[in-house]
Amino acid sequence: MSTNPQLSFELRSDWLAGYLRADQIRTDTLVQLVAQWADPDARDGVLDALDALAAVVQSTPREGELDAAVEAVEDAASMDTARLELDAFTVRRLAGELSGVQDKVCRFNPQGIVPALREGRRTA
Repeated sequence: MSTNPQLSFELRSDWLAGYLRADQIRTDTLVQLVAQWADPDARDGVLDALDALAAVVQSTPREGELDAAVEAVEDAASMDTARLELDAFTVRRLAGELSGVQDKVCRFNPQGIVPALREGRRTA
């Protein structure tokens, strides 16, 4: 268990994958979106971009269509890059959590060997 679950790594229950939780990115995204939406001059552009994104999500999107619709919302809402600044303490804590997840997820392939492609098939 993490001392800060809002920014943490954890192991999936079957030990085949892990999760990165970064709640602050979601919070920052929503705050930036709503801040622009609250601006009367930007509201129509944000709403149009959100409507276009909703249409893509509700359909079967073509390749790249979802990414383009998300970028349009980010542009309309003047959103910053989704990233977090981490101090040394947090980096060490996250590295320890990730190491624990890595030990379990990679237990059958500790060297991280990726099978080579050979005649269209993967081989060891």
